[in-house]
Amino acid sequence: MPVKTFRPLTPSSRFSVLAVFDEITKSKPERRLVTTRKKTGGRNCYGRMTIRGRGRGHKQKIRTVDFRRDRRGTEAKVIAIEYDPLRTARLALVEYKDGERRYIVAPNGTKVGDKLQSGTTAAPERGNCLPLKKIPVGLPIHNLEMYPGRGAQLVRAAGTAATLMSRGGGYAVVRLPSGEIRKLNENCSATIGQVGNTDHMNILWGKAGRSRHRGIHPLSRGVAKNPVDHPMGGGAGKTSGGGHPVTPWGVITKGYRTRKKTKYSNRMIVTRRDGRPMKQK
Repeated sequence: MPVKTFRPLTPSSRFSVLAVFDEITKSKPERRLVTTRKKTGGRNCYGRMTIRGRGRGHKQKIRTVDFRRDRRGTEAKVIAIEYDPLRTARLALVEYKDGERRYIVAPNGTKVGDKLQSGTTAAPERGNCLPLKKIPVGLPIHNLEMYPGRGAQLVRAAGTAATLMSRGGGYAVVRLPSGEIRKLNENCSATIGQVGNTDHMNILWGKAGRSRHRGIHPLSRGVAKNPVDHPMGGGAGKTSGGGHPVTPWGVITKGYRTRKKTKYSNRMIVTRRDGRPMKQK
C-alpha cells in the first residue's frame, strides 16, 4: 500500500503523509458483522479515569473479526477488502459456499476473488490457516494462536510477520516481529503470509485535528505545571524536571518494566526481544 504526500500549501499539508486507499473495494461494512463502539472516555467499569487524554472523536463501529478460522476444510472466497477504523490492518470479507460471511485480517497481496481455506488439509499458501505442525519451516506467518483453539493473539498489526524457525517435542519455535523467540504448541494455528497495509508505519497525521478525530486529547507537559500538580513541576525558568520522567503519581514512564517476573508464559520464551536468553526458574 503506497502513501501520498502533499504540496505544502497549508501548515498541516506540509507534514502530512497519509494512506492511499486504492486497495479498498467496499466503503460500508457488512451490517451483520458490526456493532457500535461505546466511548469510555478513558474510564474503567468503576467510572475511574485510567487513561488520560481520551474522549470524543469520530463515531466508530467494531468489526467482528474471525480469529479462530474454525470452518476447516471449507473454501472461502474474498469478496471485498475493507478499512477498519479500530486497527492498522485492512480486513478481507470472505464468503463461504453456504453464503456465510466473515471478516479476517487481510494478508499482504490478497485480492478480491482469491480462494482461502483453513484446516490441516489446506495448502501452505498465502492467506490459508494451518496448524504450525503443517507449515513448512521458514515461511512468514501471522495471526498466531498462543493456545490451541483460543484464536489468534499474536502478530496482527499492519505489516508484521513472524517466522517459523523449527519444530520438535510437540512445540514450534517462532521468531516474533519484536525479535523475541518463543515456543508455541505445534497444534496452534497460524495464517501464511504477512499482514497487509505494510506502509502504515510511514503515516504522519500532520495536524492535531486528526488526533482529535481519533479520540486523542492533548496533554499538558509535567514540567509546565506547578509542583503541587506534578512531581516534575516548578523550577525557575525552563527545566527538564531534574529527574526521570514520571507520571503525576510518581510512576516511571520510560524504561520501567511492567511485565511480571513470575508470569507463567515466561517458560515458553527462548530468547527475549533484547537478544538475551530467558532465565528459566
